[in-house]
Amino acid sequence: MLDKNYDAAAVEPRIYETWEGQGAFKAGAGAKPGAKPFSIVIPPPNVTGSLHMGHALNNTLQDVLVRFERMRGKDVLWQVGLDHAGIATQMVVERQMAERQEPNRRDIGRDAFVEKVWKWKAESGGTIIGQLKRLGASADWSRERFTMDEGLSKAVLKVFVELYRGGLIYKDKRLVNWDPKLETAISDLEVIQVETKGKLYHFRYPIEGKTFDPDDATTYITVATTRPETMLGDTAVAVHPEDERYQAFVAAGAHAILPLVGRRIPIVADEYSDPEKGSGAVKITPAHDFNDFEVGKRHNLPMISVLDRQANIIIAGNADFLADLPKTAALSDTIAALDGLDRFAARNAVVAMLEEQGYRAEI
Repeated sequence: MLDKNYDAAAVEPRIYETWEGQGAFKAGAGAKPGAKPFSIVIPPPNVTGSLHMGHALNNTLQDVLVRFERMRGKDVLWQVGLDHAGIATQMVVERQMAERQEPNRRDIGRDAFVEKVWKWKAESGGTIIGQLKRLGASADWSRERFTMDEGLSKAVLKVFVELYRGGLIYKDKRLVNWDPKLETAISDLEVIQVETKGKLYHFRYPIEGKTFDPDDATTYITVATTRPETMLGDTAVAVHPEDERYQAFVAAGAHAILPLVGRRIPIVADEYSDPEKGSGAVKITPAHDFNDFEVGKRHNLPMISVLDRQANIIIAGNADFLADLPKTAALSDTIAALDGLDRFAARNAVVAMLEEQGYRAEI
């Protein structure tokens, strides 16, 4: 006797098990010898979680295509697999460890942490495959792959080496989203941009060749920043090309002297600077800001990182920071006062030092 209502949860898994048990989705199943091949490689879903509606739509469309081509008598392969998504997976596993108040990855060591990641892959991957099967995806499950499988890993390594040797890929310094708590890079997709109410600080940077006088505006250029602690890594001051206030500086190739540090930095014309905001001049720290990084590339500026993996100030023994700096008592005082400080403690310390030396400005 038929049920009054169709119960998909009871009927569809039974049908799917029958299909899979008979090998209906395997490449070559039902195709005549010499049949024309047709194949699709699934865009491998990340093993970091479960599938969403976008995956459901994507895989349904692929399923329509492969089923249609089977009906046309072609030898069909729908290659299925999962992507390891290394950065995101590491972040998920470390979050779990933190929530459970377990020792972090550095405490337990690499091998133990990798073991935890593989365990997570088994759990999450099983969920994803189950979801695909529940959708009715007619993939060849006998060929299921994972991007960290030995064969695939070797293939990726081979291709990257060949591309590098051919000059088609290169190694370079670039900014990443770094989590100082988990000590790992985070992909752009994993970052949630949140606007917070901050504070805009203004500081006077002395002009090279002039005796600094806080009461004489011709002896300095005022810059704005929301992160004073990064000023230690400044490599330029940017002004808008059409800002008449600073055209003489740009035309003369003027330089500023970075307070507390003594670094000679150029005053460059760049449209990134907003003449309507603050003083119209902004400090440029290519190693610690994505916008500044682009300005740095346009003007061939050095990148000086002044933060370590835990976001503490690291300037003592920092070759990039110390390069071409005159060894002065002021520099020694700066290093002694700031090296090793947490970034927020350093922020307060930098502001206090600049204010004490007359470099703090109010606009």
